[in-house]
Amino acid sequence: MPRAPAPQHVPQDLVIDVDPYLRANTEFDPFIFTEEVRERLPPLFYSPMRPTGLFAGAWVVTRYADIREVYQNEKLYSTKDSANFQAFVGETFPMIPLAVDPPEHGKYRVLLNPWFSPRAITKMEPKILATINDLIDPFADKGEADVAYDFGRLYPVRVFMGLMGFPPERLEEFLSWEYAILHSNYDLDRVKWGIGSAIKYLREFVEEMRRDPQDNLTSHIVHGEVDGRPLTEDEIMGTVTFLWVGGLDTVAATNALMFRRLALDGALQQRLREAPELIPEAIEEFLRVQPLVNSSRMVKEDHVLHGVQLRRGDRIICYNATGNFDPEEFADPRQFRLDRPSNRHFTLAGGPHRCLGSHLARRELRLALAEFLRRIPPFRIKEGADLTVTPGLMATPRLPVVWN
Repeated sequence: MPRAPAPQHVPQDLVIDVDPYLRANTEFDPFIFTEEVRERLPPLFYSPMRPTGLFAGAWVVTRYADIREVYQNEKLYSTKDSANFQAFVGETFPMIPLAVDPPEHGKYRVLLNPWFSPRAITKMEPKILATINDLIDPFADKGEADVAYDFGRLYPVRVFMGLMGFPPERLEEFLSWEYAILHSNYDLDRVKWGIGSAIKYLREFVEEMRRDPQDNLTSHIVHGEVDGRPLTEDEIMGTVTFLWVGGLDTVAATNALMFRRLALDGALQQRLREAPELIPEAIEEFLRVQPLVNSSRMVKEDHVLHGVQLRRGDRIICYNATGNFDPEEFADPRQFRLDRPSNRHFTLAGGPHRCLGSHLARRELRLALAEFLRRIPPFRIKEGADLTVTPGLMATPRLPVVWN
């Protein structure tokens, strides 16, 4: 599919397609090709996008310091229209809180943060553990499992659905809509079907919570307040829809790549078995070396960056897939290290819009890894298995592993 042309103010020598550097591959480190971006490309360039994407093209920053600046400088960079999938079906509500800038952004975080705080996640831990072990039980004695499809794809979604109050029997339907939205290879009809189906269901569920309040996050949003007033219908739908889109696959994809690496690296797997107290550090490294999402911002004012003129309204992508491997920030960036004194990666974004569910994601990954290593003997990739990874949220949908 042809790419949209770059705007006239973009120098042609800076127009570079970034997609090939996150191509599907079978490498041990599936993000290894982004090393070429750092070594061969300028620190700022313009990448045209396919016309059916969320925007026609964007500037790309690849260095850690520049990415941090874009995330933190709310005067120059905005999250307006981020994750704007609802626009494909004519909806005008923003994705809240992501697509709302400070200071308004903070008001919505006040509403939501208590549900994602460390204390709240600790209260959820028994349910998370029960969910994880319920999924391990059927294959624990079989000597093999598809750890991506039958385990990692399911446990974080079950946890999320319980948090939101969604009926568990809708899980597969939800995942089919989510897959259509995010992985349709620019098939706009599929994207519209996915987001349209999700919004239709969510509107009905919001009404159900309005009529019959319950102890779940959706009901809390429906009956919640910001600045001492009830949320508008657009605010409710924007918040619930954003949480729905963001809650279904990020941890699942991280889980799949985490277990892939462990199945290929027996020494690392054994070290974590012998020293489970290192699992929190391991999770941070898994997050760092698996930057699934490259977040975008909108330029708010004309300004110059790296000698290049950026215009108001331009999009700019924070290319976490190189920032997380910047040697100016991380010693031995391509090495998986459990002794990093500082690990301020961007996998969960940064600045005021740092991932709302970061505490939940970390806890889910820690518990899943600890329980799997506790219950399953040393595992490896099943002979003949496809090791292909698409770096990003697609990751590796299937990962058959075996053990003795």
